[in-house]
Amino acid sequence: MAGDGYGPRTVVTGGPLELAVLWGGFPLLGAGAGWLLAATTGWLAGLPWVPFQDFITLLDRLPEPQATIGTIAVGVLGGLVVGAIGTAERLIVTVDAAQVRLRRAGSDRSVARAETRVVFVDDKHLVLLDADDAELARESTDLPTAQLAAAFRTHGWGWADADPHRSAYRLWVPDLPGLPAGADALLRARERALGRDRHDDARELRRELGRIGVVLRDEGKRQYWRAVTPRSGRPTSAEREPGGR
Repeated sequence: MAGDGYGPRTVVTGGPLELAVLWGGFPLLGAGAGWLLAATTGWLAGLPWVPFQDFITLLDRLPEPQATIGTIAVGVLGGLVVGAIGTAERLIVTVDAAQVRLRRAGSDRSVARAETRVVFVDDKHLVLLDADDAELARESTDLPTAQLAAAFRTHGWGWADADPHRSAYRLWVPDLPGLPAGADALLRARERALGRDRHDDARELRRELGRIGVVLRDEGKRQYWRAVTPRSGRPTSAEREPGGR
């Protein structure tokens, strides 16, 4: 915990160990994979069913120690790329009595406690719901659930051990009755985006569905939905920016 203008706060993050794994462990694994590839190219070149035979044959013909040094260097570089991606995607959660700050590379947003009814973790996503049970935020995370729960509870936030509306979700199929106008077309488009691993498009389509009162949860490539009816006098879902895939 630390003190600032908002009073005591709690920061939940992977910490130095996570960074050590990202920037030390993955490059070491890459180096090991590169060395193993260089050591086995002769054997692999004799197996016609192994993919990338042209590359393996070319590598087998390179002189030593240049071939081994080169494959190790490429492996280290690959590990560094993985480390950089992992660092950019790691979520840092800062909680105090007034708000929660959700930070990752390219994204930094805050959600007020006064707007939030309940917080929980669902399928490796940190989810915040408002008084209408619409999503205020949905952020993917590998942070320990126990640490997140302790942070929010310490500062008086409502915490649930599971999605309180899980039983309300229905599996979406095309032309399903009961959806708000326009939702079926958005869900079709999102199904295509998920099938093509276009996660930015899927995230934006989730936001559009939230604006018309549809909350989603995914199980693999399948989409489940529930409807939200804003209470009179409260901001509409069009004013919110739910995240997640």
